[in-house]
Amino acid sequence: MKQLLSLTVCLLLLVACGQSYEETKRITRQQRREAARKDSAALKVAVMPTLDCLPLYVAEHYQLFDTLRGGVRLKHFMAQMDCDTALERGRVEGSISDLVRAKCIERRGMKIRYVAATNTQWQLVANRNARVRQLKQLDDKMVAMTRFSATDLLSDRVIDSVKLEKDRVFKVQINDLSVRLLMLQNNEMDAMWLSEPQATAARMLKHNVIYDTQKENLRLGVLVFREKEMQRQARSLQLKLFVDAYNQACDSINKYGVRHYRGLIKNYCKLKGNVVDSVPNKLKFEHAQGPREKDIAVVEKWLGPEKTKAKDTGKGKDKGKKTKKVKGKKKK
Repeated sequence: MKQLLSLTVCLLLLVACGQSYEETKRITRQQRREAARKDSAALKVAVMPTLDCLPLYVAEHYQLFDTLRGGVRLKHFMAQMDCDTALERGRVEGSISDLVRAKCIERRGMKIRYVAATNTQWQLVANRNARVRQLKQLDDKMVAMTRFSATDLLSDRVIDSVKLEKDRVFKVQINDLSVRLLMLQNNEMDAMWLSEPQATAARMLKHNVIYDTQKENLRLGVLVFREKEMQRQARSLQLKLFVDAYNQACDSINKYGVRHYRGLIKNYCKLKGNVVDSVPNKLKFEHAQGPREKDIAVVEKWLGPEKTKAKDTGKGKDKGKKTKKVKGKKKK
């Protein structure tokens, strides 16, 4: 009798466990479907740990996006190329970018809607141990940048301005911002293009700013969306509400100053508090409006008619030069 009772209890436990397992799987499937549905309905925007994204961080933190049907999902990346890939493959509807990269995407066949021109400025920071104090001293030096981007265009403009031969300045593709800054700290790069707040971090380490785009009044930063998606009625409404929230965030930053959002910058940009405290406080953020014609003209002239017919894969005929230069640097 006792054996029968024990067997019955075991069978009941097995059945209960089986039901629990099946129930768990069912709930998990439902949760995955619900998460996928919500993610699909949301307006997804690719962002980077840079100050041109601050209005988006402010709007998200203070729930200014809550009026959007489906909400907004900020997708975080460390490299502009990764943001562009997510945009082109339809993983996000919008992305922080620059005019050069956006025009390259258009030339590859995807229509872009330019929602905002951002206040992004780049500084060319020279390693303090590289003995570079002037642009003409970039001869036979390595400069970290991203191909087919604003930093690529700016590199050429700087080289031309001091009449250096292009093959005497080695443009090295370093896409990840954290890696780029680390290479400066470890004396692995002679110079590099940085925007805020990474530029502030470099200045605090006593590296030298030898060029600042503010002097040229160039505005190459943009916030873009996939045109095909934005033509859908639901997405069009989302975008309108998104722009309203973006503009509110810009007004708040302009009123209280950048450092008022110290905690957000520290969290999203992964920098120490003393760096955030040294970021320029009076940076202004304009309401969402498209890029200026003169900035577009600069980009179109630099790109020319044939420059980006093939998709940028990070490979090019200058890659060998870069590799050779880096190896030579290690031997010294």
